[in-house]
Amino acid sequence: MRSTVSSSLFSASGDVDMSSATSYSIASNRSDSPAPSFVSLTPSMEAAAFKIEYGRGINSASDVYSLPADDEELDRLDRQHLLFIEVMGKYPRTIRQVLTPAFPGDTKNVLDLGCGSGSWIMQIARDFPSCDAVAVDLVPMQSTAMPFNCRSEVDDINLGLQHFYDDFDFVHARLISSGIKDFPALIHEIARTLKPGGLLELMEFDFHAYDRKFQQIVAPIETIDRPWWPRWLAFAEMAVNQRGGTPDAANHLERWVRTHGAFEEVAYQDHWIPTAPWSRSEPWKHWGDEMREDIYAFMASGRPLLLGIGVPESLVDELEEKATEELRGARQVTYIRLQRVIARKRHGWIAPEILLEQEEARRQQEQQQEQQEAFQSLTI
Repeated sequence: MRSTVSSSLFSASGDVDMSSATSYSIASNRSDSPAPSFVSLTPSMEAAAFKIEYGRGINSASDVYSLPADDEELDRLDRQHLLFIEVMGKYPRTIRQVLTPAFPGDTKNVLDLGCGSGSWIMQIARDFPSCDAVAVDLVPMQSTAMPFNCRSEVDDINLGLQHFYDDFDFVHARLISSGIKDFPALIHEIARTLKPGGLLELMEFDFHAYDRKFQQIVAPIETIDRPWWPRWLAFAEMAVNQRGGTPDAANHLERWVRTHGAFEEVAYQDHWIPTAPWSRSEPWKHWGDEMREDIYAFMASGRPLLLGIGVPESLVDELEEKATEELRGARQVTYIRLQRVIARKRHGWIAPEILLEQEEARRQQEQQQEQQEAFQSLTI
């Protein structure tokens, strides 16, 4: 694995004691406060949150995001989370600075957008018990072991985060681009939710495989032949695009954050993870084995995505079967690339729309003053 680092904001290893979180069945209603609020997940709520497509449980709230949200997928995300900890550590180096209470009774708030199985948000809630942790996804988090300071909220973040503005010290989102219609708009919404000095962490994957020289492997969908794993990804990228997601968000994250205006101390890092255990050296051999298992499960989860846009089932079967065979042989050196951005919100930044509102209010006030003065001049 090759890792490129551009800032000390990143941690090469977890600087908080390891904690585990592996099972997930409590939800909360939408709330104006990050304070904990729990609502039991009833059968009727569960039925309303899910629909069955091509044999998998899919969220009922969004036509954009179509990967499953069933137990099989949540198990995959749990295992993936543990792999990511091994590869890149648990948190940014500045996490303690951001989440340590400034005075007795001070509560720091953490938001995880597109929380999936909830592994990350439950971990941070346990590691920092004085914080309030909020998880948002299209379906309820399904955990019987929710930390006392953690709650789940069902929402489509494409609709905005207005009820969270100015609430959070740390906002985290990873691998959600397939369900996001307008990623730059989401970054702006995140800026609105952060307090001044608050921390942003984003990480995405670009739906491409890379060769031993870290060059993108081109495998257009017009040709049905090897390499099979990169070609399966090409079909997945096409499907995400057709559904309205932004599969290429990873390649633009750093630029979008740097040019937004709300952020400073912007740091970029990419992680190259082997897709099979072709290396004889540890930990890369282990990481390759774990990532290969994740890919097997990811391709199974991706069946509704491909079938849902009209890819013939016979072709989906062929792509998955031959990509699995290709990865099992572990003869071809390939990587996936995870691109990660961390930044702090500037003190003194004001959203342009707020400035416009203030200007409009000032203009209206001046007009009212002029009208009052004109009326008074006529009545004297």
